[in-house]
Amino acid sequence: MTKEQLMEMGLSEELAEKVLAAHKEELKGYIPKARFDEVNNAKKDLENQLKDRDKQLKDLQEKVKGNEELEKTIKELQEANKKAVSDYEAKIRNMALDNAIKLALKEHRVKYEDLLISKFDKNKLTLKEDGTVEGLDEQLKTLRENYKDLFEQPLSGHTPNNAGDNPSGGESQQIANIIRQNLGF
Repeated sequence: MTKEQLMEMGLSEELAEKVLAAHKEELKGYIPKARFDEVNNAKKDLENQLKDRDKQLKDLQEKVKGNEELEKTIKELQEANKKAVSDYEAKIRNMALDNAIKLALKEHRVKYEDLLISKFDKNKLTLKEDGTVEGLDEQLKTLRENYKDLFEQPLSGHTPNNAGDNPSGGESQQIANIIRQNLGF
């Protein structure tokens, strides 16, 4: 929702801003459910595949004891499984880091997030067990300094004194009269 929509619902401007700020704070670190389900299902599928392979290899290993060539093949398959596990873990880590980076960029109102994603050094980022990413804030701060134009700048200033009222009285009428007198009208 926007501030204008909240104000149309009867909230004051100040209260609408507070609601939006609280809403933004609540959504920090939010990962869309569809994305979570996608990653979680992929993880479960791969874990099941790895368990099945390991079981098959153990069964095969017991059946072929004494046959060196088959034992060698089994060891090669086990090594391939270990490599697949490490590749899978790296892929999951990269997906989690990419999501964390995208969320952080959205949170900091980046105009072109695809341009900045490649600027992050994922080797310097550490994915903690609670899902947070260590080192992300530091890199984001550096990018914010180096690429100021890619970040939306907050609007600052004060509310103008002109409330849009009819200038039929008050200070605005006095100022208009002084101008007329000085110009000779």
